[in-house]
Amino acid sequence: MKYALIEQFLFLTTSHDGFGSITASFTPIRICCQNTLNAALRNRSNAIKIRHTASAHDRLKEAHKLLGITNLLAKEMEGVFNQWSKVRITDKQVKKLVQIAMAPNKETLQNLQTGKKDEFSSVFTNMVDNVLEYTATSPTQHMETTKGTLFGAYNGVTGYFQNVKNYKDTETKFKSIMAGNAFGKAQTTFDLCNEFAQIGVNALN
Repeated sequence: MKYALIEQFLFLTTSHDGFGSITASFTPIRICCQNTLNAALRNRSNAIKIRHTASAHDRLKEAHKLLGITNLLAKEMEGVFNQWSKVRITDKQVKKLVQIAMAPNKETLQNLQTGKKDEFSSVFTNMVDNVLEYTATSPTQHMETTKGTLFGAYNGVTGYFQNVKNYKDTETKFKSIMAGNAFGKAQTTFDLCNEFAQIGVNALN
């Protein structure tokens, strides 16, 4: 089977009236005209909107760090994600991975390991269901590199926090993805995927 490389392009959009937002986002589409810009807007991931304020310049610097826009990190992550795109993972394994990554505390992890599903909170159960729904239905999850792959599982979790989860406002979303709950869940998911790539399903036990 021939695997397609995962290429991510960064684009910035902004309005010229001073009232819109600056949007920084990764997209798998290279933008060269209005048509591809529209396609990129539909396929964007890791998107952040920053209001035109006095601190917008500083926010862009923070977004630069958040999105990992450094040559070294980009090359390292490209290698990792392309490797993950070749690792197959079943729906059952994806669910287990998501449950572990979304677990809010040790008690939930213990209930998960012992099969005490009735002890799960409704908040936890709903979050897991929403992540799995995004993972299964988002158009970006049906690409050759994401459908049924470890990279798709990782992309499903991060995509949920970036594109589905409701936040109080843009500031709250930015802080969560930058160094808050979303960041922590993404890091946990990354670590789980990295271990799965090395030892397989045993990473979930």
